[in-house]
Formats: sequence, C-alpha cells, structure tokens
Amino acid sequence: MVRLPYTTAVTTLFSFGLLFAFGQLRDFSRKLIDWLKSTNAKSCSIAALEQGCYAPICLGLEDFYVRRFYLRVQDCFCRPIASSPDAWIDVVERYSNDNNKTMHRTSNTTKCLNLGSYNYLGFAAADEYCTPRVIESLKKYSPSTCSVRVDGGTTKLHVELEELVARFVGKPAAILFGMGYVTNSAIIPCLIGKGGLIISDSLNHNSIVNGARGSGAAVRVFQHNSPSHLEEVLREQIADGQPRTHRPWKKIIVIIEGIYSMEGELCNLPEIIAVCKKYKAYTYVDEAHSIGAIGKSGRGVCELLGVDPADVDIMMGTFTKSFGSCGGYIAASKEIIQHLKYACPAHIYATSMSPPAVQQVISAITVVLGEDGSNRGAQKLARIRENSNFFRSELQKMGFEVLGDNDSPVMPIMLYNPGKIPAFSRECLKENVAIVTVAFPATPLLLSRARICISASHTREDLIKGLEVISKVGDLVGIKYFPVEPPKQAQNSLKKRE
Repeated sequence: MVRLPYTTAVTTLFSFGLLFAFGQLRDFSRKLIDWLKSTNAKSCSIAALEQGCYAPICLGLEDFYVRRFYLRVQDCFCRPIASSPDAWIDVVERYSNDNNKTMHRTSNTTKCLNLGSYNYLGFAAADEYCTPRVIESLKKYSPSTCSVRVDGGTTKLHVELEELVARFVGKPAAILFGMGYVTNSAIIPCLIGKGGLIISDSLNHNSIVNGARGSGAAVRVFQHNSPSHLEEVLREQIADGQPRTHRPWKKIIVIIEGIYSMEGELCNLPEIIAVCKKYKAYTYVDEAHSIGAIGKSGRGVCELLGVDPADVDIMMGTFTKSFGSCGGYIAASKEIIQHLKYACPAHIYATSMSPPAVQQVISAITVVLGEDGSNRGAQKLARIRENSNFFRSELQKMGFEVLGDNDSPVMPIMLYNPGKIPAFSRECLKENVAIVTVAFPATPLLLSRARICISASHTREDLIKGLEVISKVGDLVGIKYFPVEPPKQAQNSLKKRE
C-alpha cells in the first residue's frame, strides 16, 4: 500500500483545491455573464420545456471535472499512434487552438520508445510464426463471423482455442468472449445473484466492480491483498448472514487479481486460497495482466507462486496483453462452463471473437509452449522477466517511488501532484519516450502515477534510453521522492577511505 508523505499530501490537496476553486469561480463568472446577456434570466419552466428546452445531460461534478481538470491536460491522453504497438511506435502529432478543448491531428508522426502498451511478450507486432497464420485465417474465415456463438459464430478455431486455453491454464474447460472487460462484467452476474455474497479486493479492476454491482449480490470489500482482513470479513459475514433475515448466504465468492494493473503487485494467492478453503468460499482470480507474462512457462500467477490451478474455482484472463490479440476467457470446471454457455448474455447475444484474432492467440500460445518447434517462447519469457526486474531495480536506485513486485511487467511511478502529471508526460514525449499517466478516477484523487509496461521486445539499449530520459525528467519535475542510491564505484571508494 502507498503511504503518502504528509508534505506531499498537503501540497497535492492544495493543488487540487486551487484548481477546484478557480474552476468554480470561472463557472460562476460564466453564469453571471450569461445572465446579464440574457433577456430573460428565468430558468426553464414547464412551458419552456414544451418548447424544446432540454435538461442538460452532462451535469454535476463529473462534468466539472472534465471541463476544469481533464481538458487542461487532454493532450497527455488518447494520443493516436500510426504503427503497431511494438517497442517503438509512431505517435501522431496534435495541436490545439483553444487551450486543449479540442485536439487536431497532423500528418506528422514522432518515433517514440513505447513504455505504455501491454505488449508483454511482443506478439502485437509482426511475428514470424503468428503473422502468416493470421493472414491465412483472414483469407479463409474473413474478419468477422457476423454472428453470435450460439448461432453461426463458432468456427473450428474457436473450439480449438477453448481446448488450448483449458490445457494451458490447467482447467477442465474454457469459454471465450470477444472483450476482456465484458468477461468480468458479464460473467460475475451469471455466477452469483441475490442472496449471494461477493468479497472483493479493494483495488480490483472496474470491470469486476461493475460486474459485482450488476449481479444483485451483496458486496463487501477487504483490504488490498490482506488475507488476515479477508478472514475477518468472511467470519463476520458468515456469522451475521444475510441482511435483515440473517439466513445463511447462498454462496460466497472471493474475487482477486493475479497482478493488480494499477499497482503492479502480485496477489497473495496461497494465503487467500487457504482462507477461502477454510470458510468454503469460491475463489475467482482475474489473470488479465499475469497470464502469459509470469511463471516459468507463462502460465501465470498460479505457476509463479506454486498454486495448483485446481484450487482456483474460476480463472479469468484476457488475450489483449501477452498474446497480442483481443477478447478474454473463463476457465473452470465443465459444469460451470456449460452453465455459462446456457446463461451468459455475452455468449448468447454478443458477436463472437474475430477468427483472425482467435488464430493470433492460438499461434502465440503455441510459441509460448514451444510447440512451434523453437525455443522462442522460453526466450520471450526469460526476457520479459529480466527486462522487468532490471528496469524496476534501476528506477528504485534513481530515487523514484515505484510500486509493485519483482517479475511484474507493470511498474507505477508515483507522481501525486496534479501539476506533475502533464509535466512528466509532455517532457517525456519531447525526449521521444511515450509514457502513460494515470489519475482520478482511475486512481484515488491523491495517488496519481505514471504506469510503465515493459515488453520482451525491448532491448537493453531501449531500456537504458528510457531510464536516462525518465531520470532526466524526474529531476526536472521533482518526483524523486527517495534518496538516490550512489553508483557502485562511489560506494567502493567510500569503503576504501573508511
């Protein structure tokens, strides 16, 4: 967990307070000017509504935040690219004539080091094994099935991938979905409903949060990655039962993530599973950022932490990170998968995954497993692990506050102050390094950060280039919150003097 220094918290709150105060002042001034210019200062009445005066759709604090906070730094987000998300990308240059209210694209591009994409194993770019097979599948099956899975949307490739995913993660069966976000938000309501209890990690992804809310089940939250607090919540909820009636819960599901996407931390899976077994609760693990990226053979957090996949009841993952495609999957027992095929709206009503996207995943997993006749998969896994640990170690030595655990390819650098968000992003872009910055509402208001994602396609020279730029910009912006570790040569000379 992040422990925010007192002075940093005060200055960050002051900055947000200043922005809020001036934003409210500008809104008041605008209303006053409009009122003075108006011939009729009265608000819309029923008669005016009948004449076509609509109530505003965008209103309240969310609209205020977009206008007075986000639009100031809009140039740091939604940057279009004109290349595949490889180690280096072509970022389209943009300009604004109205203080970032609207952005206009140009025909110019800038080649930048890509430290923001989820291309963990490097499969998103052209690949000697995957790309020819994807092109062949495009010719054979077309870009879309133009149908749902239960009608004409199931091809031979879909069946093959479901069997391959089940074998890869170590579960009896699997089911595919066309979108990773929907995999959580549509599946959770099919697994549990009214009378059930969901216990969710406090930092779970928004797709899990929305899925839990839409299920109708009671939702309780436990402290991030804390098995002891999870046990307290479980014991308390089992003792109290359902609200008002105090009947026993119909079922309890504990939902966690393999790697938390905004923290880069691994879950305490062995301890959490032990607690769930003790209290007979089901375990649901979201492996969106961990499957393919960690573990000796890329099988995710279970393999890395020595957990038997049979101990995890529902395993969720996506193909958008390590496998360079789109969509997601659920792997579980044959009974659960069969139930989802009958009951899940995302399977019954949504168009199935594009066949070329399915083929991309099949080819990528084949390479990872070494079934393509080469050791490229093992090399990629070793490289992503080495690159991630090297980059994280060097950032920490430079004095940055870096979240996450070793082996995780996700490493957030804490920025905190709202003024440092655009400053860090813009200065890195000037040095041809593409960085993703993350702020509220994706993170808590005071915990803004830059999120770096490392890829196996990065060379050591790429990483050193990125470190040099980040260090330079970090000094300029003032985000090195910890003491800088002296170089080894300086340490040796100090020891000799002693």
